[in-house]
Amino acid sequence: MTAPRPQMPGLQGSLFDQGADIRPGPLDGVRRIALERGAWADHLPGWFHGADALFEELAAGVPWQAEERTMYDSVVAVPRLLAYYREGVPLPHPALLDAREALSAHYADELGEPFVSAGLCLYRDGRDSVAWHGDRTGRSATHDTMVAILSLGDPRDLALRPRGGGPVALRLPLGHGDLVVMGGSCQRTWEHAIPKRSRAVGPRISVQFRPRGVG
Repeated sequence: MTAPRPQMPGLQGSLFDQGADIRPGPLDGVRRIALERGAWADHLPGWFHGADALFEELAAGVPWQAEERTMYDSVVAVPRLLAYYREGVPLPHPALLDAREALSAHYADELGEPFVSAGLCLYRDGRDSVAWHGDRTGRSATHDTMVAILSLGDPRDLALRPRGGGPVALRLPLGHGDLVVMGGSCQRTWEHAIPKRSRAVGPRISVQFRPRGVG
């Protein structure tokens, strides 16, 4: 169901992102982090200009959905709000189209196809989270692929570990226009999560760009 206008703590704006010009920056500063089992993660802090302004527009304008799932014998609320823009559906802000096209061009040689869809998650405060998982619906269960994430709002940790459990191997605090791209075998050989936070934290929006058939 469509959620009412989210009630969230205030966004703590970045001191380095005060412009009104909302657009992606260059991608030549991306740093690749090699992981085990043929996986890797690219990281670029502050990729998006005007990220805090974009956050405010998306938080107010996206038709956020509150979803439920069955867990054991109970139906529980998914601890975040969601929106999904499948291939061919206009994105909720033109700057997201610019971002998707820039990512498609930059990774064309490695990926061999464009990013076509966008999923959005709104983490309202530290109680919202996503459990350990890999995006293994569709081709990503058996083939190398990429998932690119644009992070807006207050930083939250993206944690990664090898599939099957164990300690966290990589922790990236993402927010205020940061970019991370998980590639290679990452979705099927690693897991990622956004852990809950016990201390006060502001809201965050994650925008996930995926190729066709990757979920």
